Amino acid sequence: MDEEKKKERIISGKELSEQEGRSELNLRPSSLTELIGQKDVVEKLKISIQAALQREEPAEHILFYGPPGLGKTTLAHIIAREMESKIVTSSGPALTRPGDLMGILTNLERGDVLFIDEIHRLPVAVEEFLYPAMEDFKIDFVIDKGPYARTLHVPLKKFSLVGATTRIGLLSAPMRSRFGIYHHLDFYPASELKNIIRRSSSILGTPIEEEPLGMIAGRSRGTPRIANRLLRRVRDYADVRHNGCITTKVAKEALEMEGVDKAGLDGLDRKFLKTIIEFYQGGPVGIEALAATLNEETDTLIDTVEPFLLKIGFVSRTKSGRTATDRTYRHFGLPPKKKNDGQKTLW
Repeated sequence: MDEEKKKERIISGKELSEQEGRSELNLRPSSLTELIGQKDVVEKLKISIQAALQREEPAEHILFYGPPGLGKTTLAHIIAREMESKIVTSSGPALTRPGDLMGILTNLERGDVLFIDEIHRLPVAVEEFLYPAMEDFKIDFVIDKGPYARTLHVPLKKFSLVGATTRIGLLSAPMRSRFGIYHHLDFYPASELKNIIRRSSSILGTPIEEEPLGMIAGRSRGTPRIANRLLRRVRDYADVRHNGCITTKVAKEALEMEGVDKAGLDGLDRKFLKTIIEFYQGGPVGIEALAATLNEETDTLIDTVEPFLLKIGFVSRTKSGRTATDRTYRHFGLPPKKKNDGQKTLW
């Protein structure tokens, strides 16, 4: 694998490193009133949390789903703060066996929040171990084997499980049914991203003009994490090459250096679209064929490339495969594909 292949994508909604996660902590809102965007979700959460507080009960189990970088982890931490409780965080890949959950669950106090990111990646054994904990607040733990096997019934204090997933289709039906509340997080409009960038630049102490706010927001793919990441990269460029103030000229130079174009596309996005146009005459083409041509994993294309391209109308998905739209041709300065291009007449 070459160096370009190893390089993380700056416009990826996923957290690129632990260091970036620490950098994001200062920029995350700490309450629902500070949160920008996702108004419907925020209003519903306010009601759920207030009702739970009035009844002096833990909040119901909540599932957040949607593309990465939209604030699922942030919302889990906000819920814990609003409920005035402790939060314990983990992830599906980190919980490999039931014993990993045993210590976590038994140490939870009443009202605590257990946040499991990438919950669709829980192993089946761990998922089934979690069912009675979610429903009846107890766990059954088997010790020893064979004729000496015994089952321990361990009661748990009532807690709230907050799950997050980018692939709700991979979450089993029994797991989904045990959540009382579901919230879908969608991409943010540019107007809300501008407000997020303005707030973040204020926290970072970086002066920024009005036009660069829109420029960065327009290339952030509707994702706050990407918006904050681009802001930090532009800030670095402004500090090193200019006087620290983000002007239109500074933002344009910095974003061009990062390879992010006006539509928020990076090199992999452009290769994805150009492959459909140049190799497959605009499509339709199957995702497996695209992955093989690009030498990329199919899941990478499905999880990190397609969602945004579908959202902005650069790709359409049909039963026959993916096709490039007229918008894609216009973006690359190409004439739109004729309706009968690539079709053979049968005589």
